[in-house]
Amino acid sequence: MTTLWIKNPLAVFTANDLDARGGLVIRDGKIIELVALGQTPASPYDQFFDAQNLVITPGLINSHHHFYQTLTRAWAPVVNAPLFPWLKTLYPVWAKLNTEQHYLATQIALSELLLSGCTFAADHHYLFPQQLSDAIDVQVEASEQLGIRVMLTRGSMSLGEDSGGLPPQHTVQDMQDMDTILLDSERLVQKYHQRSADAMVNIALAPCSPFSVTQEIMRESAALAEKLDVRLHTHLAETLDEEEFCLFKFGMRTVDYLESVGWLNSRTWLAHGIHFDADEIQRLGRAQVGICHCPHSNMRLASGICPTMDLLEAGAVIGLGVDGSASGDASNLILEARQAMYLQRLKYGAEVITPERALTWATQGSAQVLGREKHLGQIAADFQADLAFYSLDDVRFSGIHDPIAGLLLCGADRAEHVMVNGQWVVKDREILNLDLEEIQAAHRQAAKALLAA
Repeated sequence: MTTLWIKNPLAVFTANDLDARGGLVIRDGKIIELVALGQTPASPYDQFFDAQNLVITPGLINSHHHFYQTLTRAWAPVVNAPLFPWLKTLYPVWAKLNTEQHYLATQIALSELLLSGCTFAADHHYLFPQQLSDAIDVQVEASEQLGIRVMLTRGSMSLGEDSGGLPPQHTVQDMQDMDTILLDSERLVQKYHQRSADAMVNIALAPCSPFSVTQEIMRESAALAEKLDVRLHTHLAETLDEEEFCLFKFGMRTVDYLESVGWLNSRTWLAHGIHFDADEIQRLGRAQVGICHCPHSNMRLASGICPTMDLLEAGAVIGLGVDGSASGDASNLILEARQAMYLQRLKYGAEVITPERALTWATQGSAQVLGREKHLGQIAADFQADLAFYSLDDVRFSGIHDPIAGLLLCGADRAEHVMVNGQWVVKDREILNLDLEEIQAAHRQAAKALLAA
């Protein structure tokens, strides 16, 4: 069994600010020791990697995405649209998605995430047209090739325009398909969901949003998640339009709706979580609900600013996500952390929102949001060896004095190396298990074909 000493890094972003400038020791996919500056490992080792001039962080963790949307980035008809018109224009395009396009879109999204330093990524997939009934199976295969951890969610849309929902009727699985949705959800959990500390694939249940699914599928999904012991995910309180929809359709605000369908609990994590009043924030906190902050998307669609610190102080959990690549337009998690820092400073002040806090949201916070906080998101003994290595040799970093702060303040946008489960998956800024140029060429053609269909 190989034991690797990663020695003499410039800085290490550890849990509890421990001094690990002597490096860390890895065996069997786990961190077994942190080494103080000037020390050598107490554990025997047979290999070493010189991390001189590199900053090491826990592998970043993305807690909300829509991988398929890499096919519709920066599309002119929706560049300046807010959420509801943006969705209504794109739904019919996305409904044409096929298996090959979905596979390529997933690989591109995961590649971009990996190159930014992300080692664990959650995807919210809710499109299941007839030609794409195996969407999650496709994503499992794509992620295995890259060697990245994933939380894949079996989403759904079941409330079409004919029943007062937002999506066009031909894009949804209607009430007659509810059993199909639930049976497929159970199949995916039984087939793919791993429960070990080093799990590479997790499955969650994820009806899309209040304006695209029925109350029945929300309730049944909550009951099934409880039975199968998996997590629940949906969009909530992203825009004021959504709040007005819930009041009109259900006669209640978003958090009341969440509670009415059995989702107000610690099994749940929500994407966006912007438009809550003070009482709702307290209720979410008491229930220890997770919130994925998506700053780029929220700014692009002019949706608002997530009240992160109020939610944290109430007891909720905050993580970060890049959101879909048709609204965030990028799948770069280190840049998302930078944007979160700057956006939240506008709301809470520079003294409160530090670079370290934003990085914690992108690591430990997202791990907790996804239910993996005991094994991922920290550099500490007995945690999985998921690591991102950043070089500060570029001109943008010249003259920095605090390497951790410099990552965000000076705009790090690509990892030099990335390790998942103790294995290198990115070396010298190149993905090891994929011909990225070939995939990009095929992906560009798939994007054109989707819009031409």
